[in-house]
Amino acid sequence: MGSFIIKLGLLVVGILLILQLIPVNQKNPEIMKTKDFLLITEAPKEIVSLVKSSCYDCHSNHTVWPWYSYIAPVSWVVADHVEHGRKELNFSEWKDYEFERKDHKLEECIEAIEEGWMPDQGYAKMHEEANLSSEERQMLANFFKKTRENLK
Repeated sequence: MGSFIIKLGLLVVGILLILQLIPVNQKNPEIMKTKDFLLITEAPKEIVSLVKSSCYDCHSNHTVWPWYSYIAPVSWVVADHVEHGRKELNFSEWKDYEFERKDHKLEECIEAIEEGWMPDQGYAKMHEEANLSSEERQMLANFFKKTRENLK
């Protein structure tokens, strides 16, 4: 029985090592500061800090790839979350969005912040700075509301 467990353990380690050879794209796209949401909206420092710490890793081209994002199969999950997040909303591409999309994305931001499903709970568990207090959530929601009003 003991040798079976050793062989099984070696097999699992071998598979994990082989998985490391499967590449994952973790390059951030080019950043054009003039397209960035925080610059365009002239966000105050507190908002800049909150958005960068709780949104930008998944919703911008400023992703900071943590050490565990380089280890398969976790690397696949993290890269998939970032890819999906950027498709849904990319603050680095804000200037390129049409009015309707900006309006809709701001509406979704308000809802996500007020209902507490963003930042993602899994992300917030791994990134303490992304855990927002109720006051910080309200500040962000108010900023998104004001930004939405200014669109019109």
